[in-house]
Amino acid sequence: MSNTLSETEVAEFLAHNPDFFCRHSNLLAKLNVPHESGRAISLVERQTSLLREKNERLNEHLSDLIEAARYNDLQFEKTKRMVLSLLDCMTLDEIAIAIKESLCDDFHGDTTALLLFSQQQVDANNLRVIDPRQLGPITPLVDSNLPSCGQLTREQNAFIFDEMAIRVQSAAVVPLVKGEALGLLAIGSFEAGYFHSGQGTVFLSYVGEVLSLVLSRVLHHLEP
Repeated sequence: MSNTLSETEVAEFLAHNPDFFCRHSNLLAKLNVPHESGRAISLVERQTSLLREKNERLNEHLSDLIEAARYNDLQFEKTKRMVLSLLDCMTLDEIAIAIKESLCDDFHGDTTALLLFSQQQVDANNLRVIDPRQLGPITPLVDSNLPSCGQLTREQNAFIFDEMAIRVQSAAVVPLVKGEALGLLAIGSFEAGYFHSGQGTVFLSYVGEVLSLVLSRVLHHLEP
């Protein structure tokens, strides 16, 4: 019966005795591990190389986490400014201006459209008032009650963005609901891929909730 150990047995022994070469350091001088380039390097050098690679990967991962944290902090500050600005609004025009300034300046949208649904005459210059019985091509967007991103149909684009429609290539659309459909917020981009169906809509949902609440409050004060 042979007393020679198999490679598997040696590997298992070393795995269970990681300090083996610490107790037998003289063996390290006799060991060589082939390098990818073909040059022989010592086991210690190979271990050092592996640890260095692992450290680099960990540093890259940490950098990604730090960058994500900075981005989230920046988004939070922008969102906070927008919410505080909306809470200060007392008129429909102020709401429209606050939304446009925030979404175009802070969040880099190219244009915005705020549509208000009402059968009554409303005094406002910076948003469009539309009879809820005449929503035409945007009816599916309103009925969904959910934000959506991507490319609109030609009819939807023209209905929402009016004279800017020819330049808008993609959009994010947010139905505004507070007990009933109040209106529609749309953010347009001149880039076809800026808004796409794979995007998350958590931020848009939040904007829609805040804007719906503020619109409802202002409309209530305008009632005779």
